[in-house]
Amino acid sequence: MNRAAMTRLAGLELGGTNTIVVLGDGTQIADRIRFETRDAGSTLERVREQLDIWNEEAPIEALGIASFGPVEVRPQAKFYGQVLSTPKPGWSGADLVGALASAIDGPIAIHTDVTAAALAEGRWGAARDCADHVYVTVGTGIGVGIIVRGEPVVGQLHPEAGHMRVPRSQGDGFAGTCPFHGDCLEGLAAGPAIEGRSGMAGKKVPDDHPLWPFVIDPLAEAAANLFLTLASEQIVFGGGVINARPWLVDAIAGRCAAKLDGYLPYIEDRAPIFAAELKDDAGPRGALLLAEEALGRGG
Repeated sequence: MNRAAMTRLAGLELGGTNTIVVLGDGTQIADRIRFETRDAGSTLERVREQLDIWNEEAPIEALGIASFGPVEVRPQAKFYGQVLSTPKPGWSGADLVGALASAIDGPIAIHTDVTAAALAEGRWGAARDCADHVYVTVGTGIGVGIIVRGEPVVGQLHPEAGHMRVPRSQGDGFAGTCPFHGDCLEGLAAGPAIEGRSGMAGKKVPDDHPLWPFVIDPLAEAAANLFLTLASEQIVFGGGVINARPWLVDAIAGRCAAKLDGYLPYIEDRAPIFAAELKDDAGPRGALLLAEEALGRGG
């Protein structure tokens, strides 16, 4: 297809550690910038500056925002487009949609970064052809995006299953790192928990370190709970921790099946759990999908 004939979209993946802004020829990434996520004011100003540059070259038709949570994603809600109460300094109450609305002459859509990644994995990645799937990201935190009949699940808030309570592994005395719940799933198995358990930077923890069973087990427990609750076709695991150590996926899948112990008729020796295929592009491409959908519905 001729580049000039393609829809010009922009996407923002706002992560707890890094921010990625992409320009799309449709939903294909044509250009990107990446920088550290700092306070809301300076981070959003840099995003806006980049959108201005691309917009001057040719008008951007729609913007998709894929943000860390919690964030209000219901268009009818009072605080739509805003980050809700978060332990990340300087971000509680940040109005993402409001700060960027005037940067383009077109609609904006917003969802969580993990839901955007779930949509992208469903369109192009490990969950292709699945009507019902779950995406779990394991990185600075643990996020869960749930897709049912091709649509994201949203109730009074987007899913926050990364904070579900899971039974502790036998012999695990780690206190947990979650500032809200201590030893919830995120507090036991996210990147900061891995560093807290090992006393070293996550990337330096060897694959044979004795902490890994204490990370695998709660992730498998969470996956089992998700299968029992949602009866999803499959679960996709991504995020920095998983992308760096894809062998964890097979370990989680086997442990999850053992926990289910034959109860679900579609899960036997290995649960249908797979590694994300899009890896670091899942969030940005998901943001472009959000932009595409916003343009299709006229805002």
